[in-house]
Amino acid sequence: MATADGLQRFDVGGYWQDRPFRVVRLGHLGLNCTLIDESLHFYRDLLGLRVSDRMEFKDRIPDPSVIEGLGDTGGYFMRHGTEHHSFVLFNKQVREAVDTKRDFRPEVTINQISWHVNSLQEVVDGEAWLREEGQKIQRAGRDMPGSNWHAYFYDVDGHTNELFYGMEQLGWQSSSKPLEFYSHMLRETAKLPQISETEEVNTAIANGIDLDSGQRNVPTTPGRYDLGGVLANRPFKITRIGPLRLFVDDVPAAVGFYRDILGLRVTEAVEYDGLRGVLLRAGTEHHAVGVYDLRLRERLGLSPHSTTFAIGMQVGGYRQLRDARGYLLEQGLTELKLPAELFPGMPRAFRVQDPDGHVIELYDGMRQVVEPASEGPRAETFGDAWPEILEDDGIPFLGEPYLGPVE
Repeated sequence: MATADGLQRFDVGGYWQDRPFRVVRLGHLGLNCTLIDESLHFYRDLLGLRVSDRMEFKDRIPDPSVIEGLGDTGGYFMRHGTEHHSFVLFNKQVREAVDTKRDFRPEVTINQISWHVNSLQEVVDGEAWLREEGQKIQRAGRDMPGSNWHAYFYDVDGHTNELFYGMEQLGWQSSSKPLEFYSHMLRETAKLPQISETEEVNTAIANGIDLDSGQRNVPTTPGRYDLGGVLANRPFKITRIGPLRLFVDDVPAAVGFYRDILGLRVTEAVEYDGLRGVLLRAGTEHHAVGVYDLRLRERLGLSPHSTTFAIGMQVGGYRQLRDARGYLLEQGLTELKLPAELFPGMPRAFRVQDPDGHVIELYDGMRQVVEPASEGPRAETFGDAWPEILEDDGIPFLGEPYLGPVE
């Protein structure tokens, strides 16, 4: 819609925005791996991510014979906290054989880069706006497992991005939703409004569905590491997924996509060996994504098979970071030494590679960017004339976002 100043702006939750959605954080990431068995061991057994659901691709395609002989035919939805998934892992050969409508650019092994918005309205309106902006929509609807509503599209280098809302949350039972809930899966743009998740659950209970019949994958061996007073299976705990670093053909073009289409803010530019990188943020974190000149990949001696430079994973403090380094080196991994100037905003980190050669960086904290608020009206100055829509003063979309569905 156009405002009084003639600019095309959008009402997002009562605040004027340049697009009909506001990304509040990097939500989850996915990888397509060639060495799927070894990768599953790395992320689940060594790093400690928990499998929320294993999705069997054979059950989702008309002709299962097309993936025979390609190895593990499952997709693994993994989590570090209560969200159904913060990381997904797929067999690259199986994924490419099954998803024939998707454009898999050579060397793109990132399966998805998923950006959290605060409402289903933003997902639906965002999809329409992306189409108007000339973005190719890969698919839209609602995913199962995970229950999140989505719109998938590509960046300029062929990496799949997603706007999502309403991720399923796992409680103390650690059980995901039963298969009966998959009736709510949707392969088309949602018609608004939709019923709430609470209503879906109430209906399931009324129909006699056992809510505890979903998948439950948790460690069965007693913990032996004292992790802040609790016995755990390893001496560290991943507490956050991200940031993501990508190698791109054209840094300015990639920055244009993540800044002008997704609405991220540029934090800092870096340069190494005459080649540039740019870091962008969603909230107050120093950066959620970094885009680096593809030529750096060879100069750093990294695997030529992927444009995925590195995936960050935060742990619960410096002692855990130090202990994680010792633990992973004892497990036979090798620390990867990379130039510190490529990683501003992350004072302490160490890096290893997964079996496919993707760089994983463990760190204990990231610098925060505090944006001064403009001197807008205070609530008590509105009197009886509260404006219908406000200018975004840099405050409401920062800080900790609400994770799950609103109801």
